[in-house]
Amino acid sequence: MTTIIPVKFKYSLRELWFDPKKTGAQQADHVIVETERGTEIGLAVGDTTEVDDETLKATIGTAPLRNVLRIATDQDLARAEHLSKLGEEALPVFRKRVHESDLDMKPVGVEYLFGGEKVVCYFAAQDRVDFRQLVRDLSRDLHQHIDMRQIGVREEAALIGGYGHCGEELCCRRFVHEFQPVSIRMAKEQDLPLNSSKISGACGRLMCCLRYEFEAYRDFKSRAPKRNAVITTPLGKAKIAEYDTPKEELILRFENGKSFRVALKDMTASPAAIKKVKEQGCPCRPDTVERSVLDRLESPDIQMALAELDRQHGVVPPKERGLAAEDDLLNGTTTARRGRTVSLRPSHMVRAEIPEGEEAPATPRPRRRKVHAERDVDNHGEAAQQTQEKAAAHTRRRRHHVAEGAQKPNAVAHVRQGDRQKGQQNNKPERTRRDECRIALNARHLRDHGGNAETAQRSTSRRRRHTAAPQAQQAKPQSQGNSADHRAHRRRHSSPQGNSGNSAGIGTQKR
Repeated sequence: MTTIIPVKFKYSLRELWFDPKKTGAQQADHVIVETERGTEIGLAVGDTTEVDDETLKATIGTAPLRNVLRIATDQDLARAEHLSKLGEEALPVFRKRVHESDLDMKPVGVEYLFGGEKVVCYFAAQDRVDFRQLVRDLSRDLHQHIDMRQIGVREEAALIGGYGHCGEELCCRRFVHEFQPVSIRMAKEQDLPLNSSKISGACGRLMCCLRYEFEAYRDFKSRAPKRNAVITTPLGKAKIAEYDTPKEELILRFENGKSFRVALKDMTASPAAIKKVKEQGCPCRPDTVERSVLDRLESPDIQMALAELDRQHGVVPPKERGLAAEDDLLNGTTTARRGRTVSLRPSHMVRAEIPEGEEAPATPRPRRRKVHAERDVDNHGEAAQQTQEKAAAHTRRRRHHVAEGAQKPNAVAHVRQGDRQKGQQNNKPERTRRDECRIALNARHLRDHGGNAETAQRSTSRRRRHTAAPQAQQAKPQSQGNSADHRAHRRRHSSPQGNSGNSAGIGTQKR
């Protein structure tokens, strides 16, 4: 077992392993290490760990494991900052010389090594470049030993940094340490538009993130039905329109254009598909959506279609929750939250358990409240007919209570004089809203007085007299002074003979 510590450098894409010796270096410490180029300063990105010889050989190969010299002091950090400023000042000189030499290369950065051995100039180019004269010019300008290093466009993006289409920092800058090949087939597998501006990164190459979900898309498509495949459902045939791979769902579309979503795990394979798999040896793909799966969907169109299908087959759909709760209230029970049934009737209305062989005692039937909501749409006409029959029976029973000799209320007598004459001519009196209210009011008073028309007439005239008294006082103020006429007027109106007429006569006497 070998003890190592990973160290990251500014112009390096991946961390390198070093032997910490007895320096006591830990994560987040700046350390001075010895490399093949000389003495450099780096940042420890992890704690010391032990690895076996096979892992060590697979990582560093045949190169020797170099040592950590010491943990950086304040003087070392100040020197590293000074060298970084020198590299920033030397970059414009590097660009100027490249432009004068007319070389096909792009300057990326200049690094002064911590030990002062040499200056490393990084550039990006597509092909090999003859930079021998450029090295002489830079050495004369910077007065240092120059080392040229060519890097790729992806390494350039990782060193410079930036932001991608997703709005996040570039992956190669944050955590990608090794570049893996990316092909256009990965974009096709994920159904991405083959537009170079949308699937290319800041470096101009295909985005590295195309590899992240490629395996998931390939696995999902190997298990799901192919696009435009015909799927059997209780509502008819449907086709696979789209895939939703992150959720592992499929979007199915009927012939009428309606679409719905269904999870791949909820689909099943028909016996014909299973037989085909056994014969041809191809992977089994589901091709059927059962009724239980459609019942769980929250699509209003699907639920309406299923209800219509049940009506066509004569299947009574289950009661809705509101109607079921209404029946529970009528029966005196309610369903608790955990499914238990609780009685809402009083204790004396609940039937006790009766032993076998004994008859149940007669118990009064609980009075049910009238429920105006219709329990079923199909019974709407029958309920309306029963209501009309009850109203007619109620009217017939009320007619038997009318006293003998009492005059029945005449609806035509409440019509105004002009309407009465018009009704006599046309034999069809026209009633206004006011006339209908008067008819209903007289009928109500007649029922309140037990069918006695004379008592109802007397009550009606008394109410009208009290209502019209203030108006009569305002219209005839001189009648207040004549007390004798006023008393005679009251006796005349309160006598039974004066009220024996119908409602039309009373209205005429008042006028």
